[in-house]
Amino acid sequence: MTDLEQPWQALRDRLIDAGLLAELGEPGIVALGGDFNRVFDALDALYVHTFADLSAEVWRFPPVEPKGLFEKTDYVASFPQLTGALSAFTGDTRDHAELLRLRATDQQWEDMLHPAGLMMSPAACHPLYEVLAGTLPASGRTCEVLGSCFRHEPSPDPMRMQTFRMHEFVHAGTAASALAHRDETAARLVAMLESLGLEIIYEPANDPFFGRAGKVMAASQREAALKFELLTTVYGPDLPATAIGSANYHNDHFGQAFGIRSADGEIAHTACLGLGLERTVLALLSRHGMSVADWPQSVRSVLWPSNE
Repeated sequence: MTDLEQPWQALRDRLIDAGLLAELGEPGIVALGGDFNRVFDALDALYVHTFADLSAEVWRFPPVEPKGLFEKTDYVASFPQLTGALSAFTGDTRDHAELLRLRATDQQWEDMLHPAGLMMSPAACHPLYEVLAGTLPASGRTCEVLGSCFRHEPSPDPMRMQTFRMHEFVHAGTAASALAHRDETAARLVAMLESLGLEIIYEPANDPFFGRAGKVMAASQREAALKFELLTTVYGPDLPATAIGSANYHNDHFGQAFGIRSADGEIAHTACLGLGLERTVLALLSRHGMSVADWPQSVRSVLWPSNE
């Protein structure tokens, strides 16, 4: 790597040369091909198998959520810099003619679009809390959610895609059951990732809260040990490790916002374990090489136990 290169450039070039990734003209918006998708599917299957004993309810949601639901999460108050909204054309023929004129003259024709009342989902679990509204059974509810997420942080670093998939195991119940879910599932996920040859660091972390008040919120979150990240080295031992998953305890934040109550009538507490699937595949490729056929047999046998 020369002095002018960034740490991610070599990995990006290797991924492109191997046909595993193609850039689409905007930072962090990429196409995934070749063995990338084969590893992705095997990793996701392993993740589900690892937590099969939870007997989690399976939920799938679209990549967008209604504005009203999004506002309940209070995400925009903490992370406006990551927020994305959908816009649509609602005008008449005169407005359309103006849109085409702006487009033909390389002006901002998008200004002719108007808010559609839909937000890009920044977290796979957001819509789930609307489903959980009401009173929970005595044992709480544990759910599995796989979804596409969008966060507006454009970067050419392949580990920082703007749109990505997150697979989560979420529990809603009492404070004790939520904390137990977070801690028990996190330990098992660390073991799963280590079985794939990744070296995992598990440590307290904080979210990227916005502004000066965000610094206080981040410090409070870290001090209370609400969020832990699972990190692994991608760009070398002398560079910061990269988060590929997280284990989070939300207190009663979503219980309050969505009217979720435990069986005893108290506001429910929630926790989630989340694995960033694309990031984990990239970490595996960085660790074991671009040719999946040449990966260690010990790793291949974990990902593909039935045909290796």
